[in-house]
Parts: sequence; C-alpha cells; structure tokens
Amino acid sequence: MSFSELKTEKFFALSPDSICTEFLLKYEYPWQALPEIGDFILTLQQSLPLEKFYQHAPGVYLAKSVKLSPYVTLMAPAIICENVEIRPGAFIRGNVFVGPGSVVGNSTELKNCVFIENVQAPHYNYIGDSILGSGTHFGAGVITSNLRADGADILVHTEEGDIATHLRKFGAITAENVEVGCNAVLNPGSMVGASSRIYPLSSVRKNIPAHSIHKQDGQIVPFVYEGEEDVLK
Repeated sequence: MSFSELKTEKFFALSPDSICTEFLLKYEYPWQALPEIGDFILTLQQSLPLEKFYQHAPGVYLAKSVKLSPYVTLMAPAIICENVEIRPGAFIRGNVFVGPGSVVGNSTELKNCVFIENVQAPHYNYIGDSILGSGTHFGAGVITSNLRADGADILVHTEEGDIATHLRKFGAITAENVEVGCNAVLNPGSMVGASSRIYPLSSVRKNIPAHSIHKQDGQIVPFVYEGEEDVLK
C-alpha cells in the first residue's frame, strides 16, 4: 500500500450519515485519531438524543435498543449505539465507541477503539487502540496486538517506506467488509484494506491492500469474486 492509499479519505469509504465520519476525516491518516477517541466520545455524549440514549452509568451511554447481557463490565467513557448486542462477559475498558448494529461477544475485551458500523467481534477477541471499519468481522480468538515487544513507537510499513506514527500503542485499522479468520493475530500497526480476507491462524505483519487475501504463510494474493465462488487469481 502507498502513502496515499493509507490516507483517511481514501482508506475508508465513510458514509456521510455515519457518526464517525466528521471525526475521522479531521485526520490525514486514520491512526492519528487513536489518541483522540476519548475526547471524541466525551464531546459526542453532550449531544446524544435522549429519546434514543440513556446514561447507564457515569460516562457510559447506551442506546435504548442495545441488547445487554448479564456479567458485562462497562467503563467510561463509552457510547454503545443502536441495535448493538453485548454478550456475557464482555469487558469494555473505556474510550470505546461501538457503532450501530455491531456485536461485542462473549469474553471480548475492547479498549480505546472505534467500531464504525455493523462490526462483529463475537467470540474471545481483544481489540485495543484500533479502528474497525463498517462490516468488519473477526472470527473467534482474533486479537489486535497493540504494543511492540521492545515498547518502541510503532511504524506503518508501506511500499514507499515506513511512516512514523509516534504512537507506542496502535493495534489495527480495517476498512470496510474485512473478514479475519479464527485465531489470527494482527500485529501492531496493521492496516487492512476494504473487502480483504485473512486466513485463520495468520500472523499479519504487513499492510494488506484492498480486495486481497492474506494466507497463513504471509503470502498476499488478489481476491476476485466470480459468481457464487471466491476465486484466487
């Protein structure tokens, strides 16, 4: 992926109706939004329509249509939007925005992250310091690794060279309709383009262009949809 392909306005296909659009488009690159998620949520909470949202706990706002299971931990600040399902044992650690129609699954942990819309993290996932685009689906056990072993600032690797993020913590950012197979690991600074697929058990260490498949051995190939079958080309 090139520098230009990673810019926010090109990386995402943001709907003008999405709550997140104005926030994300303030930044040249998507990861620049990560340190500002908390302030975004606190500001947005001041204008939430009370006919649709209620304050579940100080600093935690839920839409009235949220399906909230028992044994869920919700820490401020957080906004959970309409028609979201939060399953038993979910741990929301704060600075979390969960967009409409999303699923936060059993024993899934979220920290400083944004689910834009219709994102599914349904089983045993860890998602920290990340932004997941609309329609992204994580299989069971998928995690975003958000901290290098040496604790150094995270770089985004591109075909044109590395970009310094000046962030010590940065998990992954996915564009729209990304599918990630079970028990895959998205290593720090992973950028996954729209409609890409990641095989189960993959360890993702490089950026994945839109409409690509990442195999377990790290090979990335184009993804082509023909009729009713997915075809590798």
